[in-house]
Amino acid sequence: MAVADDIALIRKQEEVLVFPAFDEAVAFKIGSAIRHRAITENLPIIVDIRLWDRPLFYAAMPGSNASNPDWARRKINVVKRFLRSTYRMVLEQQRPDRAFKIGEGLDISDYVLAGGGFPVTVKGAGVIGVIAVSGLPEREDHGVVVDALCDHLGVDKRGLALATDAE
Repeated sequence: MAVADDIALIRKQEEVLVFPAFDEAVAFKIGSAIRHRAITENLPIIVDIRLWDRPLFYAAMPGSNASNPDWARRKINVVKRFLRSTYRMVLEQQRPDRAFKIGEGLDISDYVLAGGGFPVTVKGAGVIGVIAVSGLPEREDHGVVVDALCDHLGVDKRGLALATDAE
């Protein structure tokens, strides 16, 4: 699938995966679902769910490492700044160095082009937070979040899933 097709599909994910409401209980439910999947599939990830003013859920799975929380923090900063998925930003920017263009004024120590950060959007309120996963290849980090959101919101994954390398 072409990059332009992936970008269009991620835009659709962002438009469709909108919550009627989002609070600590919803964050815990989604975070727990991602954690359960990580246990079942032996995924070496961390998951960090937060509103802009505070963290709501965090889990580190066996095999994750000390750099994963920092990658997640930088992904969170990107979602907060641009109000869109970090994997979409990766595909739009096409920067192999993972850094934003110098003119953006975004320091690599605080912002990174890497998939796995997804906006928490609430109908009528807009983007209020982020779900970040780190530890897998970026397309897979993104997919873990999208799968969990589809499950939680009752949305058919098949129409929103990015193609895998095997497809």
